Amino acid sequence: MDQATISQEQLRHRLGIPPNFRIPNDFNERPVKNVLPPAANKPTDAEFFRINNQGKRMPNPFFLKDHFFREGRLTEEQALFIVEHAKELLSSEPNMVDVKSPVTICGDIHGQYYDLMKLFEVGGTLEENTYLFLGDYVDRGCFGIECLLYLYSLKLWFPKKFVLLRGNHECRHLTEYFTFKRECLHKYSERLYEACIQSFCALPVTAMVDGRFFCVHGGISPELIKISDIEKINRFQEPGSHGLLCDLLWADPIANYDEVDPSKLPRDSFVHNETRGCSYNFTYTASCQFLERNGLLGIIRGHEAQDAGYTMHRKTPAKKFPSVITIFSAPNYLDVYHNRGAVLKYSNKNITIRQFNCSNHPYWLPNFVDAFTWSLPFVGAKITDMLLAVLSVCSQEELSEVDSESGDEAIGGIEPGMTPAEIQKRRQEIKNKIMAIGKMQKVFQMLRDESENATELQFDNDPVRSEGLSVQGTRMGQSIRSFDHARRIDLQNERLPEFTVPSPTATMFPVSSMRRASMDAEGMTMEYMIKKTLEAEGDDEGGVVEKIADRIARGRRMTSPPSGLKRHGTA
Repeated sequence: MDQATISQEQLRHRLGIPPNFRIPNDFNERPVKNVLPPAANKPTDAEFFRINNQGKRMPNPFFLKDHFFREGRLTEEQALFIVEHAKELLSSEPNMVDVKSPVTICGDIHGQYYDLMKLFEVGGTLEENTYLFLGDYVDRGCFGIECLLYLYSLKLWFPKKFVLLRGNHECRHLTEYFTFKRECLHKYSERLYEACIQSFCALPVTAMVDGRFFCVHGGISPELIKISDIEKINRFQEPGSHGLLCDLLWADPIANYDEVDPSKLPRDSFVHNETRGCSYNFTYTASCQFLERNGLLGIIRGHEAQDAGYTMHRKTPAKKFPSVITIFSAPNYLDVYHNRGAVLKYSNKNITIRQFNCSNHPYWLPNFVDAFTWSLPFVGAKITDMLLAVLSVCSQEELSEVDSESGDEAIGGIEPGMTPAEIQKRRQEIKNKIMAIGKMQKVFQMLRDESENATELQFDNDPVRSEGLSVQGTRMGQSIRSFDHARRIDLQNERLPEFTVPSPTATMFPVSSMRRASMDAEGMTMEYMIKKTLEAEGDDEGGVVEKIADRIARGRRMTSPPSGLKRHGTA
């Protein structure tokens, strides 16, 4: 056996490499060749631009599709070109866009770019139909800016073939609370984020398909009597927490919408939407009255995750057609819902639902942090454990003894002739330093728990909390038992958030919540959480840290071997 073969076998043994894995001669070679490397270079203007049929120089969506698929980025000027020109085009459209069939109607996307590619596969070619999107292109998924830039580029290239409506997430309030702003800052700049916010205000809010189907992101409103009322809306603004614009983006069918027993239904056609914290839940009666007043066949909306990707609600009494159809086009929403995505195809007076499953996508750490920053709490927790283990060089029995024989000469810093008060002060100083290490251990443990909780879903009082997502491979999907389970623990994120954006401050350990960088599930900042952890009293399990600190401060000579370091699993 030659030396090269021996070295290969030794390397496999030492590194634990499986026998069937080939060690590459060139370590720049990709081990998994069917996974393309990320696009490292930003496109040149020759690649980015292309002359369209009208002789105008426009962004090339055919190039961008593959470029974004490989996680490529644009220059800031190229991204701004897309957003600003899309805003100009969208601003010229009315509040309600007329759409002719055949049409493919798509629900929420939520930054799932790789599922958007699958959507176009099942939705059909542009020669066959028009695409109508019902909003929510960004937030919660990690590829919101790619979804937005690609859809805007398609809109610029095929202005009549793509209709983009506004969703409730296309606003400053939600994009600051969830992930889109941080995504823009990480991948591009605040300048691009502000341009995106301006473009959101230009998005139309409703569409009418063949004069028969009312299409909107959320739902109807008690202020929406006639279709003509929509043209009176000033859509070029941040949506408020009430009013017609808010309702079009936020309203939902009532939970028992399909109930036929009148005694189980509310008296009013519209009731306050407790789940959202704003707008209304509308009833079957409200939908039928709206459709009858305006001579329409049905309402097509998005806004709510659906297990099958769609739901057809109770039919109208007159035309026997579903009064409301909900479409959701983000399969396996948040990587945990286990739902299917769907699009609605309407052609030749026939409706077809096309379902599709989720696609694999690259993984991002929470809040787009790098691996080094994300690992700092883990490293800090290990260091503080080590320091306490070094200090704890005595047994539990020794820690419990009353120290009646320790002498002041063992205390570092005690000088002959010091008064009892000065000796006591020195003892307290030493004790405080040891206690500080114990408190820092709590802080790092809290930060470590936050880093491992890499999810937006809320597990308050839920027994599955301990089984939550960890980046070491314990997928959240193993903990979520069903679609209904995922939706139940995610209800808090469906509400209109009430929060104040804090002034930007540098933080060494960003919160891992995918919601915001500086907010936890209850709106508390990381700085506040650290402060409360440091101020907490009585959390030292068994008082071990305090006993160690008191023993060292009193000068007890500890000769027993140190206890082993506590090994924290990270799976």
